Amino acid sequence: MYMLPKSLSLALLVVALLATTSAFAETVDVKYRGPVDLAKFQCTGELDSSVVKRVCYNAEHSYMLIRLKQVWYHYCDIDQGTVSALLAAGSKGRFYNSSIKDSGTGGKFSCRERPNSDLLGGTKG
Repeated sequence: MYMLPKSLSLALLVVALLATTSAFAETVDVKYRGPVDLAKFQCTGELDSSVVKRVCYNAEHSYMLIRLKQVWYHYCDIDQGTVSALLAAGSKGRFYNSSIKDSGTGGKFSCRERPNSDLLGGTKG
């Protein structure tokens, strides 16, 4: 049986690991912003809600992505407590509408005029 040289085996292992890592990278298209790589976010799995399907949060930048049905939106300067309350809510859709959505909060978490909406890549919007 032929054995590969140790350095070649190591190189092949590194290439395989990098290929696997990139295969799991996920980018989502966020409305009013464009593509965002989820690598810097803590994300939920698929949620059992008729409206709120998935939530991703970057605590360092207080930045949340939320998928409502099939569309991703973004929110800026949103604290961990609000995100945790959303995830714990009996009705995530109702909580989102009253405590996060622009019409429910007067735009409190809107990214449109905030500079940190551009920190994680994508286009500002």
